Amino acid sequence: MVVALVTNKQKKISIYADFKKDLEISPLSQDLTVFKDEDAVKESIKNLLLTDRGERLMQPTIGGNLRAMLFENITPGVLTLMEDQVRTTLELHEPRAEIIDVEVSSNLDDNVVKIRVQFYILNNQQPISVDVFLERTR
Repeated sequence: MVVALVTNKQKKISIYADFKKDLEISPLSQDLTVFKDEDAVKESIKNLLLTDRGERLMQPTIGGNLRAMLFENITPGVLTLMEDQVRTTLELHEPRAEIIDVEVSSNLDDNVVKIRVQFYILNNQQPISVDVFLERTR
């Protein structure tokens, strides 16, 4: 009697994949390179927050519209409005991420607003965070 021992190999399967913005070509496969899993969701969050409403053709509601608030007097009320805008944008347009926390802080001397988003990717228990910096330039 011969008994065959069958073992399963563990293979990581990428659930999410997005093309890179610059459409870079991989030198090995001669195919477009992609962001996978958490990197794909991080890049998507950055793109959503840095896009203004009406900037994308035929999709007028996509975007965080945060640049419009940059030239307001930065007060705790404006920071709270920015936080609410970030939450709303991500809940509407990024279904792959479950938001844990959003922190918006400002450094008035450097004219920079820092947005930190902590989230879970669906089907993953590791919390992930991404930082987005908005600068006022003249």
